[in-house]
Amino acid sequence: MIKQLSEEQFLSQALPKKTNSKEKQQFLQAASEIIDEVQLNGDQAVRKYVEKFDGKAPDHFLLSDADRQKAWDKVDNKIIESLQKAAENIRSFHSKQLSTSRMMETEQDIISGQLFRPLDRIGIYVPGGTACYPSSVLMNAIPAVLAGVSEVVMVTPVKNGEEIAPILSVAADIAGVTKIYQVGGVQAVAALAYGTESIPSVDKIVGPGNAYVAAAKSLVFGDVGIDMIAGPSEVAIIADETAKSSYVAADLIAQAEHDVNARAFLISTSASLIKQVEKELEIQCDVLPRQSIATASLKDKGASVLVESLEQAFQLANQIAPEHLEIQVNDALSYLSKVKHAGSVFLGHYTPEALGDYFAGPNHVLPTSGTARFSSGLSVDDFVKKTTFLYYSEEALQHAGEHVINIANEEQLEGHGKAVVKRLEENNHEKS
Repeated sequence: MIKQLSEEQFLSQALPKKTNSKEKQQFLQAASEIIDEVQLNGDQAVRKYVEKFDGKAPDHFLLSDADRQKAWDKVDNKIIESLQKAAENIRSFHSKQLSTSRMMETEQDIISGQLFRPLDRIGIYVPGGTACYPSSVLMNAIPAVLAGVSEVVMVTPVKNGEEIAPILSVAADIAGVTKIYQVGGVQAVAALAYGTESIPSVDKIVGPGNAYVAAAKSLVFGDVGIDMIAGPSEVAIIADETAKSSYVAADLIAQAEHDVNARAFLISTSASLIKQVEKELEIQCDVLPRQSIATASLKDKGASVLVESLEQAFQLANQIAPEHLEIQVNDALSYLSKVKHAGSVFLGHYTPEALGDYFAGPNHVLPTSGTARFSSGLSVDDFVKKTTFLYYSEEALQHAGEHVINIANEEQLEGHGKAVVKRLEENNHEKS
């Protein structure tokens, strides 16, 4: 089911491929047309595209407080309890990321520092369709609320004017979402970016979506901030002879069941384990509700490779820079220092990636497609701006002025230098 490849073949399969420019252009063109129309016609355009792609539009995009309250009666108390506990863990983890403004007196009469200020309003995109993701609500909203964002707006699609999945509304309440709008797709991204009669514009848009939503986010970036452009989800598992084949197979399947483009990779020092995992994949997929999706993903996008050492295994993993990296080896914690590039790391035989997806606390919004080489997962920092400040006294400027003038003149920007000269000359004149 999952192909065992040579190292060269494995890297060819696992390393991210460049997006087909023609296909990418199709998504961008379609998204651009919708964005332009929403900018021009506001709610009317949003409603038009909701009806085109999702059937009947809801009477009101904004979910009322009464409907949000009713949603609690429609969700099992055990699920609510689990979401509340997960939210506690997410808050606890992300609260340790909070920073405060800092002031530094580097020399006498010179003060510099940074102001940390939250964004005013952010928008969360929560996918709908065949499944709903309350965990996505928690992971995107809680860091924003902790950062001090005053208004957290959520958009999510509904089909044929039906009500939002109650569990999404409950998760939004638990996470601290201010308003929920029942609209998805490119039209929702455009509404968040530019505002309509009923949907307010935001400062930043976060959250996953399909290829059209990703294209829309890339187009509005610059007018608003975005978190990242996410690709298919992925996991790489490094496993030695101490790993249990049933655990490894279960974690590969957990990734593969996302969609047919999900990517699951096994890097192992044990030929026996690779064979056992192959058998387990057949057994476990056979009883999986999303069997067809997981099987297609494993066959088309998955791969395994046999390596001579764990050193080699980590070299391969760092080249891939996977979204999720599981280390199922003896004394896994001792190998953490070997990880250079990964979105999030899961250590040991009893730390499945699913813990991170739903419950443990670290964020599950992570860089994909090799972008962990240069970017990080969602955090409180994504909802905070950092503004530097500077103070020089008259005497301090006297000491620094000559250096500023020298550099300004070298760059042929004499006006910069004269801004200093003016102060020095006038102050010297006043003293004389």
